[in-house]
Amino acid sequence: METVIGMTAIAVALLIGLGALGVGIGVGILGGRLLEGSARQPELAPMLQGKFFLAIGLLDAVAMIGVGIALFFTFANPFVGQLQAALGG
Repeated sequence: METVIGMTAIAVALLIGLGALGVGIGVGILGGRLLEGSARQPELAPMLQGKFFLAIGLLDAVAMIGVGIALFFTFANPFVGQLQAALGG
């Protein structure tokens, strides 16, 4: 039982950590491209900025979904129930 809970904690940490890392890298690349595009064609900056904020929102949604799944595994772990059923307890 402790092994399942421990492995779930490691999985939750990896899920949140790698999700945040991926979003951070994505936002950094996207921000750099926004600055590059705005420097090349300043008249398109408002349009590019709108698309930038839309993409940032979608990227953040991916991280929030990861946090939601991690919270599910933390507080309503289905693997503990399966382990208890398999052990007959």
